[in-house]
Amino acid sequence: MSAEAETLQLDIPQYMQGVGVRARAASRDIGRANSGRKDAALHAIANAIETGADRLKAENDKDMAAGRQHGLDAALLDRLELNDARIAAMAEGLREMALLPDPVGSISDMNYRPSGIQVGRMRVPLGVIGIIYESRPNVTADAAGLCLKSGNAAILRGGSEAIHSNQAIAAFIHQGLSEAGLPADVVQVIETTDRAAVGELVRMQDYVDVIVPRGGKGLIERISAESRVAVIKHLHGVCHTYIDDTADIDKAVRVSVNAKTQRYGTCNTMETLLVAESVAADVLPDLCAHLESEGVELRGCEKTRAIMEEVKAATDEDWDTEYLAPILSIRVVDGIDAAIDHINTHSSQHTESIITENYTRARQFLREVDSSSVMVNASTRFADGFEYGLGAEIGISTDKLHARGPVGLEGLTSQKYVVLGDGHIRT
Repeated sequence: MSAEAETLQLDIPQYMQGVGVRARAASRDIGRANSGRKDAALHAIANAIETGADRLKAENDKDMAAGRQHGLDAALLDRLELNDARIAAMAEGLREMALLPDPVGSISDMNYRPSGIQVGRMRVPLGVIGIIYESRPNVTADAAGLCLKSGNAAILRGGSEAIHSNQAIAAFIHQGLSEAGLPADVVQVIETTDRAAVGELVRMQDYVDVIVPRGGKGLIERISAESRVAVIKHLHGVCHTYIDDTADIDKAVRVSVNAKTQRYGTCNTMETLLVAESVAADVLPDLCAHLESEGVELRGCEKTRAIMEEVKAATDEDWDTEYLAPILSIRVVDGIDAAIDHINTHSSQHTESIITENYTRARQFLREVDSSSVMVNASTRFADGFEYGLGAEIGISTDKLHARGPVGLEGLTSQKYVVLGDGHIRT
C-alpha cells in the first residue's frame, strides 16, 4: 500500500469522494473511446501481466503467507493463489475480450412506425461500476477488462487478504491504459483495506451507477442491505445434479464426479446430488467410490444410506448449504418431478444439471427449473463466463433484473431508444 493511501485512510470519506469524482470523469472518456483503443488497452494489460508474472507471484506469495498465518481455510487459499496457469489464464481472458464484438453503440430492432420515423435501441455503457470482491485476485484483471471493453469506468475493491496481488495487477492495468492513451482513472483499485471504504462506495449514488459484489453470502447480504446504488448479485451457489432413471450410468458418474471435484471452492461446484430411486442402487456404489477416492465426505438421506451404509446422515441444513469444500449431500428421489421440486425449493437459482437420455425429460428440466443456468448432460462447472464465450464474467447473477447468469459485456450495458426522422412532426 502506498504512503499516500495510508495517510488517506485517516479520512476515508474524502478519499472515496475523490475516487468517485475521478471515476465519473473517466467514464466519459472511456464511454466515447473507440473499439480499437479499448482493444489495444486489453492487449497491453495482458502483455504487462505476462511480462510481470514473477513480480505478481512474489506479491501473491506475501498474501498467501499472510493468509496461512491468519488461518484461512483451504478453499479460500485456493481462491487466493496465483500460479503460472492462472496468470496465463488472466492474460488469455483479456485477449479473448479484445476479440469479442464491442456492444457499445450497436443498434438493434430498427422499425418504421406509421408516422414514418424509425425507432430502435442502442447499447450504451452503464457508466461507473463499483465491484467489491474477496480472495480471488484474478477478478481484478477480469473486472477491469470487462468494464473497459463495455465502455465503463471501474472502482474495484478487493479483499484485504489479496491486497499485494491486487495492487500489482492494478499497476499492470494502469501501464496498459497508458500505452493505449487512456486515463488511469478508468480503472481504480482501492488501496486501503479499511472496511469503511466499502460503506462509502455503496452510498456514492452521485458517482456510481451499479455495484457488483462477489464473495461470500455474508458480504453480499451486507452490500444488498446497505447499498443506495443498484446491485447485481448472487448470494451463493447451491448447485444440483439430477441423475434421471434414463441416464447413461458411465456418463452420469463421469459428469457428477467432475461437477464436485474439479474444483471445490467455486460457486458452480455441485453441492447436492439427486438420484432417481429406480437407478440409485446401480449408480451410487460406483459414484460414491470415485468421490470417496477423491476425499469427498458424503452425507445422504435415509434411502441413500440404505444403499451406502458408510455415508453419513444428512440433516435438513445440508440441503441448503454451499459447502465450498469436499463435502456432498446426496438425496434419492422418486423421479424428475420430485427432483425439480427439491431444486426449486433448495436451490440458490445458480446452476442445475440433469443427466438423462430422454429428450422429453431434458426439455421438462430446462423449462421447469428456475435457475440462471440449466444444463443437460454437462458438468455444472461449465457455468462460467469464459466457458460461455463471454471472455470472462463480472459475476454470476441469480437476480432476474437487470442481468441473469454470467454477466459479461452485454450485461454491463444498458439500452436507450434512438429515433431517426427527416423533419417529422407529430400531428
